[in-house]
Amino acid sequence: MTQLIICADDYAQSAAIDDAILALIERGVLTATSCMTLSPRWSESARHVTPAIRNLADIGLHLDFTQYAHTSRFAHPVLIMRSLCGMLNPADVTANITQQLDAFEAALHTPPDYIDGHLHVHQLPVIRESLITLMQQRYGHLPVDQRPWLRISSPPAATGLKARIIHWLGAQALQRQASAAGFRVSPVLLGVYDFQGDAAAYQAHWIEWARQLKQLAPVRQNELPPVLMCHPARPTQTVDPLDPIAIARMIEWQVMQSADFSAWLKMADLQPVKGHPKGLPCA
Repeated sequence: MTQLIICADDYAQSAAIDDAILALIERGVLTATSCMTLSPRWSESARHVTPAIRNLADIGLHLDFTQYAHTSRFAHPVLIMRSLCGMLNPADVTANITQQLDAFEAALHTPPDYIDGHLHVHQLPVIRESLITLMQQRYGHLPVDQRPWLRISSPPAATGLKARIIHWLGAQALQRQASAAGFRVSPVLLGVYDFQGDAAAYQAHWIEWARQLKQLAPVRQNELPPVLMCHPARPTQTVDPLDPIAIARMIEWQVMQSADFSAWLKMADLQPVKGHPKGLPCA
């Protein structure tokens, strides 16, 4: 079976998101979730990350510079422009990352199993350098397989223009710097799409991602499997007007929670696994 880490982003953004993620972890569909530790909900959300949940899934930090950050918070296009032009204040960037790591560790009493970025911001210039420096300072003394791993946002080029832009914004640089610093990486990211369409369209995306996954080179020893990101949320009576992908989240939940989806994963020879420790099956 082809192994992959199925990762849900945005844990702690809302109760509907949290409920969906926890349910899918318990069902063995999700094997990782990325936490927004500056969210006002984080303390409440963290209480639901029980030892049983951590045994089933990697719990990571979803590094944020655009939604809840207290320092260096910018609209996403502005953040990209400022980072590419070297206009971010490194001290502020470091303070923001430190605050998020501190909040994670204070709530869960361990380092994150991995780190990625909300809107892939962890790959941007200045941010990636500060992140690697802080990871070396905080976790460099740990054995390599016990350090947080990094999710590299490098989708297959065939996924389209959006995927290429995500890659161009720093995937290779972050992978190179992380590997040089002794941190494991997941080098391929699946799950990029336009958040449009109905349940049938989302199911079709999964079929295409499975095809792309099968075309990748086999995972070598000591490498992490590819990551497939998703954003499920339970349906709510009202749609959050501030969440541009609120409808897509509910459609993802509709597809992923079904017994047919779990059966399809097995038929497609896809095995959801954790990345930390490497290759531990979720079920």
